[in-house]
Amino acid sequence: MKPTWRFISSGLQHPAYNMAVDEAILIANSEGKSGPTVRFYGWNPPTLSIGYFQKSEEVHFEKLREEGLGFVRRPTGGRAVLHDKELTYSIIVSESYPGIPSGVTEAYRVLSEGLLLGFQKLGLDAQMVHLATEEEKSKYASMGSAACFDSPSWYELVVEGRKIAGSAQTRQKQVVLQHGSILLDMDTDQLFRVLQFKNERIQERLKQQFTQKAVAINDICRQLGRPPVVLSDVERAFREGMAEGLHVELEEGSLTEYEQSLVEQLIADKYANDIWNLRR
Repeated sequence: MKPTWRFISSGLQHPAYNMAVDEAILIANSEGKSGPTVRFYGWNPPTLSIGYFQKSEEVHFEKLREEGLGFVRRPTGGRAVLHDKELTYSIIVSESYPGIPSGVTEAYRVLSEGLLLGFQKLGLDAQMVHLATEEEKSKYASMGSAACFDSPSWYELVVEGRKIAGSAQTRQKQVVLQHGSILLDMDTDQLFRVLQFKNERIQERLKQQFTQKAVAINDICRQLGRPPVVLSDVERAFREGMAEGLHVELEEGSLTEYEQSLVEQLIADKYANDIWNLRR
């Protein structure tokens, strides 16, 4: 019999809430108060998130306000992501869980297997890129814009040679948290409007490069002459893919009271707080 993991579908939520929930589940898991969890969620308002190590000066805050976008710093690394027309996922599981590799890149591969299957269930020819050779590394190398989806990392998902899912991972308290974006559509112009660049020429060059390397599901559907997918299609495909890839049953659940109290504390102390969000 397959083990059962909790599945939470949070719907559209505030950026501070989204990041607080991921961390609250991680804390509860580390204390043995909740089990492995897969969560799907979206963003209201659409939000720019930046990585844990990223400098906040790379963000054009005036433009963010003008365009009505939210802002949050993630607990994971990586670069800026504009969360709008997407399905965001998180996986929280103990490092000691059977089959979870101790190395970050190998754990990435295992946890991303369900993503690969999700894209395939949507009829896309997705592959996991292994950046093991110099040739592969140079093929996907980034010129270093502040935007995520710019270059694939070690085990990255690509379709037609372009990056289709951006994921990041952190390990705290002997627990792995991996979360990422599955883009239905992508507004590259808006993303590059809300990031800071030395000059317009650099901005334009990096934007062109980004467009050649990153792709959303419906870009591919249009190229293939297929109708666009809707969020419910994507949720169904990826819920099935995750369960299959992780070799588990996903059972509908919700946050515990303890997790909910952690969420409120983390929102106040951290994710809705400028001290955290602007700390670099």
